[in-house]
Amino acid sequence: MPSSERWDERWLKLLHLSCSPRPDSESSAGARVFLDGFRQMRPDWDIDVMDLWRERMPEFAGPIVEAKYARMKAEAFDDAQRDSFAEAERMATRLSLAERVLISTPMWNFGIPYKLKQWFDIIVQPGLTFRYDPASGYLPLLKDRPTLVILASGSDFVTGMNRGRTDMATPYLREALRFIGISDVRFVPIGPTTGPADPILAARETAYRRLREIATWF
Repeated sequence: MPSSERWDERWLKLLHLSCSPRPDSESSAGARVFLDGFRQMRPDWDIDVMDLWRERMPEFAGPIVEAKYARMKAEAFDDAQRDSFAEAERMATRLSLAERVLISTPMWNFGIPYKLKQWFDIIVQPGLTFRYDPASGYLPLLKDRPTLVILASGSDFVTGMNRGRTDMATPYLREALRFIGISDVRFVPIGPTTGPADPILAARETAYRRLREIATWF
């Protein structure tokens, strides 16, 4: 491989959004399985881990909300709005610079953890990740990129043994990502994670096998 190609490869990045507060969670364990395989295939890639429970994220209130509406009305920012919007730009840029994205998250109360929802609320901003055209409607501003979502849940949404629960996390994530331009999304569920041991182990092994396979070409 020419040296110029090796140089380009060295700067490629995978952004990992780690969304569980528990380091030993099922979603975090699945992410480690995938990343072990990914690093073997692409040792020169940068893995940018964004732990949403440790990351500094502004509350979506006050100046950042006003900044969003100012952008929608094409109004100038005041100083507080400018500083708050800079935080959103920082986080959105971190996503836009990644050639691949990994999201590892648990399912909480049928949906996603509030920290992941907060991340979306911050980066989904007019003129930053989407724009509005009167003739065409809402248009994404990010380029598409392969994205993998590891979603751990107490119920089994693969075989239908979901104990009467509804998966609202998958459709939300698919639509939120599509809205900003990311449609190449694959989901690997891990579940059930509660109950009898045998179904838990079987679900875990199935998910890990699929994650190892995806890591070879992702």
